[in-house]
Amino acid sequence: MVESIPLATATQLIKAAEQKADEIDNPMVIAVANSEGNLIAQHRMDGAWLASVNISKNKAYTSAALDMPTHDLAEASEPGNSLYGLDTRDEGRMVVFGGGYPLEADGEIVGAIGVSGGEVSQDRAVAEAGVDKWNELLEDDAVDVRHD
Repeated sequence: MVESIPLATATQLIKAAEQKADEIDNPMVIAVANSEGNLIAQHRMDGAWLASVNISKNKAYTSAALDMPTHDLAEASEPGNSLYGLDTRDEGRMVVFGGGYPLEADGEIVGAIGVSGGEVSQDRAVAEAGVDKWNELLEDDAVDVRHD
């Protein structure tokens, strides 16, 4: 069974992330995916890099597929380490730098958010704004995860 976040919720996460991108004055592309890493929604802010469209989707995919933030893969994927070459696997969809985070509910990965368009620290900050909104919605019991 595939866990999925409703489109309305994905849109709220994107809006929260976009507000953070506006605060730091850096246009971004923000993607939200289901538990299998398949796209639910994506938004490219005016002026965001074209390359960030695929990178943001792939960050969300990587986080969902591996159940972890993409920045946790950076060191392990360096030359000589256990996951070296990971970024060349899975048809090049694996991203091994920050900006992708899994979204959890009741201890299960139900989706992921991926952000691209700035320095890694900026991508992470914008994605974390989306994660914070997710956690806020969970606390308010305002999320209804679908089982597709």
